[in-house]
Amino acid sequence: MIRYFVCHPTAANILMWAIIAVGLVVLPSLNKETFPKIDLNQVQVTVAYPGASPSDVEEGICHPLEDATDGIGFTKEQRCEARDNMGMLTMEMQEDGDIRQFIDDIKSAVDGIITFPQNTEDPVIMELGRTEPVVTVAITAKNLSSPELKMLAEYYRDHLLALPQVPIVSISGFSTHQLTVLVTPEAMLKYNLSIQDIADLIQSQALDLPVGVLESKDTAYQIRFDNARKTVAELTSLVIINTDKGGEIRLGDIATIVDQFENVEERVELDGKQAALLKVNKNTRDDTITIFDAVKEFVVQENARLPDGTKLTLTQDAASIVKDRLQLILKNAWQGLLLATLALFLFFNYRYTFWIALGLPVSFLGGLAVMSILGISINMISMVALLMAIGILMDDAIVLSESISDEYNHGKTPMEAAISGTQKVARGVFSSFLTSALLFGSLLFMTGDMGQVMGVLPVVLLAVLTISLLEAFLILPHHLTHSLKHSHGKKTPHWRTIFDANFLALRDHFTAFARTAITYRYMTVGIAFALFILSIGMLATGTIKFKAFPDLEGNRLEARVLYPQGTPLAKTEALVEKLIAAARKTQQQFQENESAPLIKNIQVAYSENKDASGSGAHLATVSLDMLDTELRHTSLLDYTWAWRKNTGAVPGIISLQFKEPSFGPSGRAIEIQLSGDDLSELSKASYEIQNWLIGYPGVSNILDDLRPGKPQYKVTLLPGALAAGVDAKMVSAQLRSAYQGAKVNDIYQGREAYEINVKLDSRLEYALADFDDMIIFSKTGQSIPLVSVATITQDRDYARIGHVNHQRVVNILGNIDSTKANTAEVLSDTQKRLFPALQKRYPNLKIYIKGEIQSSTQTNNSIFMGFFLALTGVFLLLSWQFKNYREPLVVMLNIPLALIGAILGHYIMGLDFTMPSMIGFVSLAGVVVNDSILLVEFVKYRVKEGMVLHDAASQAVHDRFRAIFLTSVTTIAGMAPLLLETSLQAQVLIPLVTSIVFGMLTSTMLVLLVLPAAYGVMEDIGFIALTNAEQSIKAAEI
Repeated sequence: MIRYFVCHPTAANILMWAIIAVGLVVLPSLNKETFPKIDLNQVQVTVAYPGASPSDVEEGICHPLEDATDGIGFTKEQRCEARDNMGMLTMEMQEDGDIRQFIDDIKSAVDGIITFPQNTEDPVIMELGRTEPVVTVAITAKNLSSPELKMLAEYYRDHLLALPQVPIVSISGFSTHQLTVLVTPEAMLKYNLSIQDIADLIQSQALDLPVGVLESKDTAYQIRFDNARKTVAELTSLVIINTDKGGEIRLGDIATIVDQFENVEERVELDGKQAALLKVNKNTRDDTITIFDAVKEFVVQENARLPDGTKLTLTQDAASIVKDRLQLILKNAWQGLLLATLALFLFFNYRYTFWIALGLPVSFLGGLAVMSILGISINMISMVALLMAIGILMDDAIVLSESISDEYNHGKTPMEAAISGTQKVARGVFSSFLTSALLFGSLLFMTGDMGQVMGVLPVVLLAVLTISLLEAFLILPHHLTHSLKHSHGKKTPHWRTIFDANFLALRDHFTAFARTAITYRYMTVGIAFALFILSIGMLATGTIKFKAFPDLEGNRLEARVLYPQGTPLAKTEALVEKLIAAARKTQQQFQENESAPLIKNIQVAYSENKDASGSGAHLATVSLDMLDTELRHTSLLDYTWAWRKNTGAVPGIISLQFKEPSFGPSGRAIEIQLSGDDLSELSKASYEIQNWLIGYPGVSNILDDLRPGKPQYKVTLLPGALAAGVDAKMVSAQLRSAYQGAKVNDIYQGREAYEINVKLDSRLEYALADFDDMIIFSKTGQSIPLVSVATITQDRDYARIGHVNHQRVVNILGNIDSTKANTAEVLSDTQKRLFPALQKRYPNLKIYIKGEIQSSTQTNNSIFMGFFLALTGVFLLLSWQFKNYREPLVVMLNIPLALIGAILGHYIMGLDFTMPSMIGFVSLAGVVVNDSILLVEFVKYRVKEGMVLHDAASQAVHDRFRAIFLTSVTTIAGMAPLLLETSLQAQVLIPLVTSIVFGMLTSTMLVLLVLPAAYGVMEDIGFIALTNAEQSIKAAEI
């Protein structure tokens, strides 16, 4: 096959252009995103129970849902959350389950529940994680009321959805739109009507429905009864009562009708103006950047047409950060490729260099074609995989081209040199490919969310390596043949003659070093192992700390406000103003370092806090859209601490958190789960843990999810109430309709849905007095004061009650500044010093560490298992290749020793050892094994020629020095731009590159010096003995 492609005039070029063409065709269709999609494998069941407290929801919603879904196959965890007015069950599936079957099983189980309380709404079942945010369009307008702003938002939503690139648009910033009928207690008494009575009267009069078809001789007519009321004026004029004297009483005579939104606190402001938000999301198959570009163009066009005072603003932009990160990697990839090519040019002529370097883009384009088939997007991880491939791809191409060049220098014709040179190293190169495939394939065993993110990396690497192997064997030799023919007989440039002479001198010096290392082999091996133990000790003692995933800055910051439930809106608004003023003050402190305004805009969302369940006037989130990371010189960490300091102390608040709105794929830094039956005991234990954690430097935003709810009035019927003509059902129904509201029906104006709702008209200043004077209407229509038939007591429930697998739980969450503290150290110290004492005080308490620690532990264990299997596979493969079990140990000895450079590199760079660092080490191991295999092959080759082992080992170093040196130089040159990158977005990549670059520096020395020395030691102890008897190994195999 090799001979055929070398000799055929067009076969190699046809194959090359086919790969390039397929890659270029699929490239535009690949989606772009920051990280690969994480399959949450979670299904959520939501059941609304209006007016219910968390305790009511726990008993009436959570317990039936949990009982019904017990035993569903492939369930990993069952969680239920009881909030005010709502219960939510989340079922998490094991990774090896079928999500479609899982959803069907849950639907069947929920449909079978018949024990939900009255007044609950139908369950809503949805799969989580199917959509992702792209960008939000904020609409602000002067002199528009909230309903008018909502109508404008509906208009723009329809126009955005008309764009073929935009799949999902939702409106937020408003609560339920209602035509609210407010009835005063005096009107109820005057007309002897309860709230529910009035709602029934409206429902009986305000009708719009088809009543049938009238068939005549000539045609058929649709008959429709239309007495609907869809506006305030129409409802006001609706006749609902006739008097004894024939008069008519209209709804407007006994009630006030207002067009409003249900909860005034549910609103959004942008730079001080009320805003409607159009949230643009995408499905997993949609391309983030394509959608963003379409929305951006739409906004620019509409703003050009809009009058002054009305504006569309792009905010919460998740697409630009994707573009910035991918451009960062592309920029460094081109720089690395150029540097690697220049390094090659020092050793080969420009034609030879061009054809060697061309293997990289050809392999990359082939890899992109495979990515398209497998549904893998262009993201930071897949791009890093391509970067990592540079060293390995260069290694194979350099080995092959250097062998061909050597054969040519020994007097063979270009064609003979290409064929024999390729065949000489074919077994070693193919073996290197298989070992690389095994090592990278070990990463396919990664589990958990981190495993899903990083699992893309080995798939892309294996795809690119496979294409590169084809390119190296079938395309490259043909092109090198033509290059040698073209340069045949030409005079070597003077500068290259000088460079070659100096390089040969360097090779001779290194060969002498190798002989010395073999002579003092015990010292050489001992020093190597001492450095290995020192390096491992730096990790074990915490000199170099471990962190699951490096911090990666975005373009947004948030301040999340959490007051006690029942806090008036005015108090929350006052704090929001204080936060905005502090943000502007902080901006002034850092603005001198920036070329553009540091804050693009400030958005305030009332009744929203992603760290607190539920909604209400006690919650708010202040979001800052910051200058793009590629333009910004200010660290968000520095800005956050300054913003917190400028805000100062806030009395009476439960939590005020300053943070980025999302966390990385490794999960939350601090997430501790407490489990037990007694909520008061859980609350006390949680309080102790929070106070303990806040004592560590760098720990912030500590919060749990068990908090007091709103104050409650409990109404209990007195004995004898039934004799007065009232029962529990009647009293509860009248109270519910008065304060929860009695829904009449839903109406539509255009695409917007409204509710007609009847409620008690009670002004805030008179609300308590009106409740004290509340009137209940008996079965006979008699009005009875509530206090005469019931007792009223005050109580307070919890705001949220959480369950995990039927057990009540409390979650403690927090953040850690990685520059001041290490997550693993903080939690390990807490486990040792606090948890034992806690469990003595609370014997029924169970404590679980979740978040980053659990995720990294799960992924690390799977990596170690996969790596162990890969090493076993490499050992067996090499045993088959070398026909013994001893020489593979010499080759594999360099794998753990490669950690020396990786760990020391992190110490020099001041970095934590992270998951990407481990991935970099696996990549490094692939290159080290490849070089070691070929070195051992050449040792055996020289032994076959009659050399003793010691001389054969030093001669193999002499023979392989140029190829190993070139591999190291090109790999380091290819990675150097990323290692020196100062962008904040490169923080996730620098640990990986550090492992490869520093590991390559030390591994080059190890392969060239320690491996021959180890060979010598093993021969001394009789472990290895190579003689001319191994002539039975065919030359063609070498």
